[in-house]
Amino acid sequence: MKNLTEIMQWRYSVKDYDPSKRLADEDLQHLKEVLRLSPSATNIQPWHYVIADDDAGKDRVAKATDGHHEANSAKIRNASHVIVFCTHATADEEHLHALLEKEDADGRFTEPKRKTQMDQKRRKSVNNHRYIVKDEPHWLAEQVYLTMGALLLAAAALEIDATPMEGVDFAVLDDELDLHAKNLTSIGVVSLGYRSGDGYNSDLPKSRLGEETVFSKA
Repeated sequence: MKNLTEIMQWRYSVKDYDPSKRLADEDLQHLKEVLRLSPSATNIQPWHYVIADDDAGKDRVAKATDGHHEANSAKIRNASHVIVFCTHATADEEHLHALLEKEDADGRFTEPKRKTQMDQKRRKSVNNHRYIVKDEPHWLAEQVYLTMGALLLAAAALEIDATPMEGVDFAVLDDELDLHAKNLTSIGVVSLGYRSGDGYNSDLPKSRLGEETVFSKA
């Protein structure tokens, strides 16, 4: 088994997918669990994922790249699966209540006051970002981006290729998937599958800033 450094050396953002190769159901389930189990501030879990696993679904997602972002269309249509990363536009009352009750059902609270304390803590954080810092949508989106990183690493560990994309018309995507009606908005797309080996970057060495540049001592 490869160690984490070898896994990160192996992965790259694939430009050309082999449309004949598909993810095994078991591997897809592993990746879905990684997304579901990802961390978030105050366990706010503001995410939702729309998965396209057939031509019709991928065509719907690709409507948001056809045109100004057409270089990404083939990465969507030729991939095995495509995941649209969505965030709640606001941490509304329905979501906050659902979180608290799920935590309770899962046995997170050893006594009633712990449930009250968790609810108060989370609401205080939400209200801070909503009314004081005034960055609630950005704060929620940041939590979803954490899950994207987890997915990329997990996919590479399974030797599944992945391409994260922001070159997408999110207004088109939100409209196509009717996300606003669900208090959701899209923030990114990740294609999953297997490299064809024909991409221009498939044989290029990885380039990252050196350790002396990106680390310092406190």
